[in-house]
Amino acid sequence: MSVFGTLVLGEAFTAAFGGLSALDAGTFGAVVQAPVVEEVMKGAGLIVVFLAARSHFDGPVDGVVYAGMVAAGFAFTENILYFGAAYGEVGWGPELAVTFVLRGLFSPFAHVLFTVWIGFFLGVAAHRMGPGSHAAPARWAGWFLLGLVPAVLGHVLWNGGLALLFDDFFSFYVLLQVPLFLAAIAAVLLLMRGERRLAHEKLAHYERTGWLLPQETVMFGTRAGRLQSRRWARRAGAGDQLVRLERTARRLAAVRHRLDRGHDVERNAAEESRLLRATVRQRQELLAAVGSAGVSPAGSA
Repeated sequence: MSVFGTLVLGEAFTAAFGGLSALDAGTFGAVVQAPVVEEVMKGAGLIVVFLAARSHFDGPVDGVVYAGMVAAGFAFTENILYFGAAYGEVGWGPELAVTFVLRGLFSPFAHVLFTVWIGFFLGVAAHRMGPGSHAAPARWAGWFLLGLVPAVLGHVLWNGGLALLFDDFFSFYVLLQVPLFLAAIAAVLLLMRGERRLAHEKLAHYERTGWLLPQETVMFGTRAGRLQSRRWARRAGAGDQLVRLERTARRLAAVRHRLDRGHDVERNAAEESRLLRATVRQRQELLAAVGSAGVSPAGSA
């Protein structure tokens, strides 16, 4: 949707607004048309995910993940078009190599860095809204626009920074693009840390109701617990069994969060029951594998 919409609307946008700018056609396309049209259309694709999979769109981390997927798919397709155009003009040669290096090696995550702003703010909207409120655009449209602004501005800075702020590509890349990329990584790590805290909180519910042991809440709900349990499982030759149980526990925490939020209660309650049965079965498989290896349980270490 995002790629098709950009191809359809790009020329129409330039025809409508290009004459209002003093910029030449190439500069206008790079610093105005591309940032506005591409971010709007990537955002539109993200809205489809937001509306169609609302029960799986619970917060900022979900928004960042979905936005990253939309943007990565867009960048993948766009790069193929650029590589094809370069090859069509000069064939195999330095120009094609330069295009590949600049787009495939120096800036493969650029589109992701822009669109995650939209995903983050849509995720905030999802977290703040109650179940069913996605049907009212007034509840999330403002958050979408709030994310669209930094997405477009970041795209403008990325496309026009070399012409507007720097004299050479190396300075532009090292002083602007690399710090932005590192800042984005740091932000995602902080979001993941918050997600782990939420998972620990939700898994504690199953500890209180007797479905999980206290050691399991630590094993699956904290980073230190996961690292320790994985080392233990590898020694016991039960790494695969632990991975399956850990994955089920993470899904269980996500379903508990949706139930607590009131999202699609009937379907999520059925999924919770299925995951709880899977937890019991996978725990038995894990302990059987550990017992056969003669290694003591993780909680007794």
